[in-house]
Amino acid sequence: MKNRLYGNFTVNCLFLQFLLLMWLISSQAFSQQNGQKDLLTTNYPKDKLNEILLSKDDWKPFPTIQERESWEGLSEAQKSEILENGEKALQYEWPSLKATMFLEFARIGNRSNFQNVRSERRNMVADLLLAELVENKGRFTDQLVNGIWLICEESYWGVPAHLYLQKDGPGLPNVEEPTVDLFAAQTANLLAWTDYLLNEKLDEVSPLIRPRIFKETDERILTPNLERDDFWWMGFSDRIVNNWNPWINSNWLSAALLLERDEERRKKAVNKIILSLDKFLNPYPADGGCDEGPSYWGHAGGSLFDCLELLYSATDGKFDVYENQLVKNIGTYLYKVYIDKDYFVNFADAAAKVTISSDLVYRYGKRINDDNLKAFGAYMAKNQQKEKSERGIDRKLFALFNAEEIEAAEASLPNVRDSYFEDLQVMTARSVSGSSKSLYLAAKGGHNAESHNHNDIGNFIVYVKGNPAIIDAGSGTYTRKTFSSQRYELWNNQSGYHNLPTVNGVMQQAGREFKAENVKYKGTNSYAQFSLNIEDAYPEEAGITSWKRTIRLTRGKNIALVDKFKLTQATKDISMNFLTPCEVILAESGEIRLRYKGENAKESFTLYINYDPASFQPEVQEIVLDQPEDGRIKSVWGESLKRVQLISKKSVSSGTWKILMSSY
Repeated sequence: MKNRLYGNFTVNCLFLQFLLLMWLISSQAFSQQNGQKDLLTTNYPKDKLNEILLSKDDWKPFPTIQERESWEGLSEAQKSEILENGEKALQYEWPSLKATMFLEFARIGNRSNFQNVRSERRNMVADLLLAELVENKGRFTDQLVNGIWLICEESYWGVPAHLYLQKDGPGLPNVEEPTVDLFAAQTANLLAWTDYLLNEKLDEVSPLIRPRIFKETDERILTPNLERDDFWWMGFSDRIVNNWNPWINSNWLSAALLLERDEERRKKAVNKIILSLDKFLNPYPADGGCDEGPSYWGHAGGSLFDCLELLYSATDGKFDVYENQLVKNIGTYLYKVYIDKDYFVNFADAAAKVTISSDLVYRYGKRINDDNLKAFGAYMAKNQQKEKSERGIDRKLFALFNAEEIEAAEASLPNVRDSYFEDLQVMTARSVSGSSKSLYLAAKGGHNAESHNHNDIGNFIVYVKGNPAIIDAGSGTYTRKTFSSQRYELWNNQSGYHNLPTVNGVMQQAGREFKAENVKYKGTNSYAQFSLNIEDAYPEEAGITSWKRTIRLTRGKNIALVDKFKLTQATKDISMNFLTPCEVILAESGEIRLRYKGENAKESFTLYINYDPASFQPEVQEIVLDQPEDGRIKSVWGESLKRVQLISKKSVSSGTWKILMSSY
């Protein structure tokens, strides 16, 4: 039965190990360019850090429930919203987390059903906690304790998809081997802040609640993280780390600082955390670019900032690396890949629409003294919807007590004209600096073993008036297939569903050896140009000798795509693929129109794609987003997407094809 149930696990683990090895090789190359080695532990070795770290009793990061002036000083709007959320949570019927629901990931690949319920539980706890902090009448404490107790009784604080961390693999969690994933650590963060903020108020309900919080957090998080070095996300093995590292470390750090009773163990934990964080920073590209994309930045660069802020606070400002250029670049990356409204440059698994942690972004800008980042965070705080995803309660606390300052701050969108991340091989450019008017272009090189990789070397996106015209679909809803040997069976991960050529029916392949070569970028006042060779991204059976792609934005005018190629033998089995959410009109020979209908005339546009009709036959395919794994894509782009294909009319062994894109 076990083999039947988990038969794909070994294959999937081998594939995951392969991807991680490829990321490691890439990471080492980045590290050589970066030149940043052991930033945190070099500046703050063990003895120095132990000397400056405030004790648990001396560290007062936020006002507790007894410090009424701060909580009563929140605005009426803030208090009203918090109490409204708390009153909804009072009516919440705590659902059970059944073993069969947990088993759905191993059995059918579904990871959402269990995750949604467990996340909802934690969101209710956060809402009840904040409501009690604001009102201070005990009205919310019993329901809050219900949530705390239920969470403490869960067999595993993480999610089924991450049980590869345990020796028994997927299925049900082994309570004899506590493993630490993203969400287990985040649960510890929530309970630690609840204990700190309510303290004796929980004792009034029962003196057993806080000891239970400590016991469960210690056994599930604090002790395993201290005693084990083999969790890959720590960075102490040959595996490359990604956003898991700062995300987990930030939550572990909160729990250790707030809950650990033994000061020596507390110091040991903090020292191990900064050692682990260096494993994240060492390979980070010097340009600050996040290869996982802006929608993951909140858990990568943003979580790094969470760690740095906790360390800054817990040392009374003595732990401070904000002048370091890499730390600055990690922050400014976010606005350099901003397009307009809630659209960001999205390659690979990154989503095109992102709701950022606006207060965190503002505070990051403040720490590194970057006015653009501050203004960007302030603008988003006033103009975007609030984050709905499960985030750390400490971020919510910062946002509450920083609201008055951010409301008074200068708010604007930087809309930088150009950015180029040499290490990531990603460029962005817009026609008009400081404006979303006219055309916006982003393109990438890199390799096909990047974190959250799609096979997409040479891919590009085009926006007009800040709205999407030619796009990257992004990631679908995560299932068992997403991070397995079947990853590239998913259509949205394949190069044929990116804005790339398919040759002899062959698409790009995954792996570090499938990469861009001769990558060059140049930006002037009149144009921005990106060129690269993409033949190495395809396997031998594609029959490509060379394929140079050049894409050029002539500001205020057009975008020209030029592909110059040589093949091993002549073929007409070549298609140029373009993905769009727009209405597609095959207007006339040699012209395709992508029509976008916005909320008003100022938002609407038509992008004209002109090509040589003697070379290509256009075809349009509708991609109906009706499968369970299409959920995340559908939430961004609607019911369907279109793939426009320009199919070669002639059998060719070489050529130069030019496609012109313009909007008037």
